[in-house]
Amino acid sequence: MTKKPSLIVIVGATGVGKTSLAIELAKKLKAEIVSADSRQIYKEIPIGTAAPSISQLRSIKHHFIGTLAVTDYFNASMFENDVLKLLETYFKEHKTMIMAGGSGLYIDAVCKGIDAMPDADEKLRGELDDFFSKEGIEGLRKKLELLDPVYYNEVDLDNPKRLLRAIEVCLQTGTPFSQQRKGKKAERPFNIIKIGLELPRRQLYENIESRLNIMLDDEWLEEARTVFGFRNENALNTVGYKELFKFLNGEWDFETAKDKIKVNTRRYAKRQMTWFKRDNEINWFSPDDRRGIFDYVAKNIRPL
Repeated sequence: MTKKPSLIVIVGATGVGKTSLAIELAKKLKAEIVSADSRQIYKEIPIGTAAPSISQLRSIKHHFIGTLAVTDYFNASMFENDVLKLLETYFKEHKTMIMAGGSGLYIDAVCKGIDAMPDADEKLRGELDDFFSKEGIEGLRKKLELLDPVYYNEVDLDNPKRLLRAIEVCLQTGTPFSQQRKGKKAERPFNIIKIGLELPRRQLYENIESRLNIMLDDEWLEEARTVFGFRNENALNTVGYKELFKFLNGEWDFETAKDKIKVNTRRYAKRQMTWFKRDNEINWFSPDDRRGIFDYVAKNIRPL
């Protein structure tokens, strides 16, 4: 048992049940929840990001959900700073905070700290932008796979900005981007308890399929229409919106867009698990094993 306050971190692939567990655990511990989802922070897109419902938000206080506009710039380093400031104040009166989400970089930023990266080299970035214009995203993928196969297997391969930044850092430093993210872990003035949720692949994919069908019937397309004019913003460079934008732009029919969303969401879930499985501090449970999860938490903080 520790005298430090505790941050309970719940991770896992999309559709595995992180939100419901976080709320249940928060109620038991009289705690609040930090969302570690890089897209739920944007207020215009709650449907497509599967943000907690209004009733869920009313039942437990959440942080970093719907607080920014899609035109606002935000990154993992800013998230780290904002969460640490929140926790410094919060832990003066509370013993436990829950953090739940599937954005691995955001979670690592809070738990381990962001490694210092070199500033952008404008000349090199210009050369890479030209390369991207000529070779497309497939050219970026091939270049990154050659320079850093480890990060290639973790990164969102449909996100050209992340691909460009990783390639840029590799070329600037002569060292793979993935190795530079493995510096000394930052010390935190609180205990960190990591819980991972996992399901057999078939069951997870069934959950994803079911949830996407509900989302696509729940005015997600109309939500995409409202932000179509901002489609080039980084906040909307994400699975679901990219496909719906292609439909709205007349490039695909709706059935194609839906099929692509399902395929790309499954791929995203696989990348999430690749990211989290490299962290040996995560203790894995079935989302149905509530008793096992609660017992594990109780052993590390206090009886539930």
